[in-house]
This record gives sequence, C-alpha cells and structure tokens, in this order.
Amino acid sequence: MNVLFFGDVVGQAGCDKLRRELPRLKRELSAGVVVVNGENSAEGNGITPHSANHLLDSGVDVITTGNHGLRRREIYDYLDTHPQVIRPANYHPSAPGAGWYLYDLPSFPLAVVNLQGRVYLDQAGGNPFDCMDQLLPKISCPNILVDFHAEATAEKLALGFYLDGRVSAVVGTHTHVQTADERLLPQGTAYITDAGMCGGRDSVLGVSRERAVERLRTGLPTRFVNDPEAVELHGVLLEFGGRPGRVERISRVVVPA
Repeated sequence: MNVLFFGDVVGQAGCDKLRRELPRLKRELSAGVVVVNGENSAEGNGITPHSANHLLDSGVDVITTGNHGLRRREIYDYLDTHPQVIRPANYHPSAPGAGWYLYDLPSFPLAVVNLQGRVYLDQAGGNPFDCMDQLLPKISCPNILVDFHAEATAEKLALGFYLDGRVSAVVGTHTHVQTADERLLPQGTAYITDAGMCGGRDSVLGVSRERAVERLRTGLPTRFVNDPEAVELHGVLLEFGGRPGRVERISRVVVPA
C-alpha cells in the first residue's frame, strides 16, 4: 500500500490545487490512502468545517492539524463528529476531538497520530514523547503514521529517533519548507523533518510576500493574506512493503505550479 502525505495546505488556493491534482496523483503513485495537514486550510489560518469538507470531498482520507487547529471556534463541534479530522494528541484532555484516528481499510489499516512540538511554540501541549509512550499500547494497528507538527528541527529529529522501530513513519510539518532529509532510520522508521506545504511558491510560507516583508521589516501588526498565485504541492509518498508496519521507501513529492 502506498500512502500519500501532503504538508500544510494553505488557504482556498491550496485546497483548490489539491482538488485538481489529487485524482491524477493517486493514479500515478498508486496511493490508496491520502493524509494531509489542514491546519491552515481556511483563509487566514486555522481550519473550518468548510475547508475540512473541501479536503475530504477532494479525496483526502485523514486530516491532521497543529498549533492553529483550534484557532477557529467553529471547528470544535466538527472535530467531535468527524473523527477523521484530528488535533494534536498531547493537547489537554478537555480539547475537542481526538489526537489519533484508525483508518480501517480491510486490507490495510492505518493509524494516524498527530503531535505538536513544544520548542518555540507558544501553544505548547504536553510532552509529545511521553504522550506517544501512553498512546502506543492503545494502538493495535501495526501501521502507524505520526504527523509531528513542530518548529525545531532538533525536536523533530529527536522524536524520530525516539520512535524509530516503534512506528512506521514520522513526518514533520509546520515550517512549510520541504526538507531534503527523507530516509529510513536505523530501526526502519521512515522520516522527514518537514513535508513542506501546499501554497504559493513565491510567498512567505503561503502568505503574501509583501505583507510578510512589511511585518518583519517594521514589527507593526499586519493582517496576513494568503498568496493564491503559483501554488505548489509538497509532500511525501510512503511505500509500505511486505513487512507489517514497515515502510520500504519514502520519497518526496512536488507538484509544480
């Protein structure tokens, strides 16, 4: 089974690009499961029922989120009624929704876990390392994909090595820049520090470059606007082989504008 994972989808333009390209990609890459990070899929930031439905209707099977996942209050009830849309598992137990989801295909069950890092993030949850130690005994499925939504490269690498051999893949999100370190770790877990984003190529992490430059140059409050032009898709393809729970190959996926 091949699993296709896309990094942070930014705004309506990112959602539209994914909808246009996904049928072809699923055919060409023989992808049976599609997972995307949708925490920026609403215009501005965050995720709404509208943007989540748009992704699911486009052929996405599971949606992960991150530090913007609970920014829009209208998503709270939706998370409780749509278990395939998850928020970080290391959030406080009072948070709406759940932190992992079992996509239970008869031929290939896949558990998707969402975690958030604590380094440099102002909405830090509980310890992601301890959270996984508590979760793993509850997950009977051998195929486990972890979306680690974190800022610091070191924290992502550390969690990857900590979970090496215990999960199928650790895929980093949040920084919106695809890294070139995809590999199989020593004990067999597939890893990449960041899958990238689905957003404007000539933007600053999906935001209009003019607005981003103004904010960083002046330090004054600036309303960010998503860049709808020249949208690219960035992600990874995980190729599961004959060994239960093991990815045989991880490769980067880039769909140009």
